[in-house]
Amino acid sequence: MKKQFDMTKLRKFFWFPALLLVACASYAQSILPEIVSATLRNAGLAETSLSALVLPVQGGAPRLAHLEQRAMAPASTLKLATTLVALEELGPTFRWRTELLRQGSIDAASLRGTLYLRGGGEPNLTWDGLRAMFRSLRAQGINYLEADLVLDRSLFQPMRPDIGAPDFDESPKAYYNVIPDALVLNGNVIEFNLESNDQKTSVRTQPPLAGVRIDANLSLKDMSCDAWDDDWDPPLVQVSNDGSLTVVLRGTFPRNCKTRTRLNLLDRNLYIERFLQAYWQELGGTWKGRVKDGLTPRDAVLLVDRQSETLADLVRPINKASDNLMARTLYLTLGTQLPKEGRSDNTPRNADASIRDWFNKNGIATEGLVLENGSGLSRLERISARQLASLLQQGARSNWFAEFASSLPIVAIDGAMRKRLRESPAAGRARIKTGTLRDSVAVAGYVRDVRHQDWVVVAFINDKDAGKGRPALEALIDWVARGSTDR
Repeated sequence: MKKQFDMTKLRKFFWFPALLLVACASYAQSILPEIVSATLRNAGLAETSLSALVLPVQGGAPRLAHLEQRAMAPASTLKLATTLVALEELGPTFRWRTELLRQGSIDAASLRGTLYLRGGGEPNLTWDGLRAMFRSLRAQGINYLEADLVLDRSLFQPMRPDIGAPDFDESPKAYYNVIPDALVLNGNVIEFNLESNDQKTSVRTQPPLAGVRIDANLSLKDMSCDAWDDDWDPPLVQVSNDGSLTVVLRGTFPRNCKTRTRLNLLDRNLYIERFLQAYWQELGGTWKGRVKDGLTPRDAVLLVDRQSETLADLVRPINKASDNLMARTLYLTLGTQLPKEGRSDNTPRNADASIRDWFNKNGIATEGLVLENGSGLSRLERISARQLASLLQQGARSNWFAEFASSLPIVAIDGAMRKRLRESPAAGRARIKTGTLRDSVAVAGYVRDVRHQDWVVVAFINDKDAGKGRPALEALIDWVARGSTDR
């Protein structure tokens, strides 16, 4: 009689090697490429400071998964979440509206009463955009304004989050630190064009602001033009009894140097007031009135309606130039689109809920996700490489992938990646968003390797010396682009 074969033993025989193979595969995926490990060691950084995930764009097992579930500070790579969710939820043709309305009478060429400028949260309301609105008003035959201008920022709550906000870092007047509201004109910045020779420094500013004078109290110094801001003191704004303002530039400036900077120096109501005073006069008009905050009444009559560029147009400067103000404004816009039944009276909280809803709808875990302003300019925001990589995979399946992908910097060609990896196969073949904070550097995006396979790559380094790890992130991108994922 034949002995019955013991299937239990057979299953154990095959099961153990299978477990071993799975364990080895998992282990292999967690080991960093030697070039990345060596670059980290040379920078004095531990491997545990790095979180990374490399996986096929269309899905499948990761090729590299190193601490990928850990929530990390993503710096500006978080803009990818804000822009993709906005494209998905608002659509690429979404536009913002800024409106000019009135209460009062129009008699011949005179408008008497009150003007209302109602902000629609446009991320990129430029000088030319506001000029066009008032040029349209002038074209309606109005020459004399005997009216206060009320600035309505009520779309976002709170209306002026900039008032009393603590400084993010040691450069609170820099453009990247401007805090958004529903009516920010050109980032509220004054552009300074500085040029020196051996004897003096000349300064030109934009835009023209009525009653604002520039005093360039700068000492010339023999130093590199690249280091011009090392001895640059924060400018002073002095207010005279007659209401005129003087911006005093202090410190030193290099000889034979030419540079430009943009600074947020004036209260934003005053900025709009002085801008419009200068422009209305340039148009040949007369204005008797002041600028103040307020709400637009229901019976106000629409005079001019401005529509912005499309969202598809604006995601490009957000990601290519890593524009914090525009990203934060877009984040708040998402908060205004949350269904009314789930909406609170706090716009940032609504924006947070809107992004989490999209994550949940697309099967992406939100555990450990921390959102503050949607730009990555934050000490609080956190996301894991797994979460951001899943978002990028979803982005590749989106109807709006072309618009999304075209907003990412192209390696060795433009954006923050224009000077990086020029000798790598990644040049021209990878679209990578970068991020940099004092204790965080990051990369996230898409890499096509030499075998024409497309990969999602996400990597964060969080450490007090994170900046030293940037070459390790470049080594990772290069490793993927060379097709090393198949080895």
